Amino acid sequence: MTHNVNWTGVFPAVTTQFNEDFSVNLDATHKVISNLVKDGVSGLVVCGSVGENTSLTIDEKMAVTEVAKDAANGKIPVICGIAEFTSVGAAKVAKAVEAVGVDGIMVMPALVYSSKPHETAQHFRYVANNTNLPVMVYNNPPIYKNDVTPDILISLSDCENIVCFKDSSGDTRRFIDVRNRVGNRFILFAGLDDVVLESLAVGAEGWISGMSNVFPKEGETIFRLCKEGRFAEAMPIYEWLMPILHLDARPDLVQCIKLCEEIAGRGSALTRPPRLALQGADREHVYEIMRIALENRPVLPDVGLSRL
Repeated sequence: MTHNVNWTGVFPAVTTQFNEDFSVNLDATHKVISNLVKDGVSGLVVCGSVGENTSLTIDEKMAVTEVAKDAANGKIPVICGIAEFTSVGAAKVAKAVEAVGVDGIMVMPALVYSSKPHETAQHFRYVANNTNLPVMVYNNPPIYKNDVTPDILISLSDCENIVCFKDSSGDTRRFIDVRNRVGNRFILFAGLDDVVLESLAVGAEGWISGMSNVFPKEGETIFRLCKEGRFAEAMPIYEWLMPILHLDARPDLVQCIKLCEEIAGRGSALTRPPRLALQGADREHVYEIMRIALENRPVLPDVGLSRL
């Protein structure tokens, strides 16, 4: 099986933009994604956690995916998140987005049900067996409760089109544990923004990023510096961005990221209920750390971000 995805670099988990009546604003979503492409990101993830996957209908997911494909214009890969209650439902969505022409899928564990390890593995196996697309296994135990441990991932080594693993546990030791067991069988992606440098230091090849929606050039610069071993140059940028990156680890990360987008002039803060706008001290905190970040934005070294 041939896979055309270059699984490396920063893939923002892009936001889905809404109108005031909470209908999907496809034009605004296209604009958000087009700006990320212009800023030099390496790939796109639509309909992920940040894209409010579970708040979208299947038809809306297809429409957002089509918009992303158009905005990417073949320059970078488009990966679609799959977040469903059942394995059959997840496979159905995978087939639908495959028909749209996405380059790969990022599959979450079956939602709501707290599965046993062998059930978690079987869910990914079932979806992989029902698509021709390359599959990224997505682990985010703080949010989705089901932990895709190294043992579970390794048990899927025989599934040829499971090619990539995104870990948002925050435990970077898992990357080393997987590599010690199965070498380079899986491409490893950082999934939690505020441990990305550490993840890259131990061998992650990519970064699914929330806050690179807000600071895409800075995110790609951190990534490229780290991959070149230029950690001394990456650290000041990482330290500057860290208060923003911490927002990605909160339960209300979507509201935080979208509010940061709005402050930066890159999108709307509007989220679909049950996600409600940040209020009071939470909102003030985001405004304050964004103010400090924007007032102290670093001069970035040239890492070849221009895209013709």
